[in-house]
Amino acid sequence: MSKSEENAHCEGLPSEVIKNDGQRCWDMTGAYERELREVLAGTDKGVKAVSRSCSPEEKARMYLIQRRPFLVVRAAGSGMEGSGDLLALRGDCCFPIEVKTTKADKLYFSGRTKDQLNAMIREGERSNLMPLYAHRRKGVRGDSWRIFRVETQGLTGTLGRLASHIPALPLNRNGTPFIDWEQGMPLNKFISLLCSHEKESTVALKKLKQRAEKQGIQTSVAQPSPSKTSHDILAELERRRSTVVGQILRNKEQ
Repeated sequence: MSKSEENAHCEGLPSEVIKNDGQRCWDMTGAYERELREVLAGTDKGVKAVSRSCSPEEKARMYLIQRRPFLVVRAAGSGMEGSGDLLALRGDCCFPIEVKTTKADKLYFSGRTKDQLNAMIREGERSNLMPLYAHRRKGVRGDSWRIFRVETQGLTGTLGRLASHIPALPLNRNGTPFIDWEQGMPLNKFISLLCSHEKESTVALKKLKQRAEKQGIQTSVAQPSPSKTSHDILAELERRRSTVVGQILRNKEQ
């Protein structure tokens, strides 16, 4: 079978086994690696390209990365097992990321890439990191990226909090990890999670309440419940501000 026939055959499979280079169709993985790198770095070109066919809501979440971008370094070829293809670095967190690109929705580890997965688990636990797999599915409109975390122990701080929101690699009936695109977190939601301003809104509310109490002003501003988003909080603040301003204007007219 020729190389082109082999690639065409691979792309037609409903699920794929990830094997060594030459036995799988990874000729485009480098291009998609660059695509993800540009997005996480927050470049206009990268975000625009990846969100071209996304919904307005998905696009809005994608562009949040420009507020809090990563320094993204290509780690492939470094010879360090467990380092992934990309290393995304930011002040509050960092991730080694392994990129996989296929037309199929499911991928199964085998041979070298199974050893690679084990190395990512080992290095993640040794360094208290949360390695990620980013699966780019070809031929899909909208957000075609899905994010999975590699299950590791000992995560603390920001990574420990993020781990509860990012899906781990699913397990097959034998308890072996694999990739199922349908079960992953869309990239736009992953970015929204990493760039959320909910924490900043909570801090602002605390400061507002403390300032009001120091001035002897009675306030009914409560701590936001976990179910409230930053948009809900800001909308409530705007409503209360409008009420106060309206009352002041009425008092001046009297």
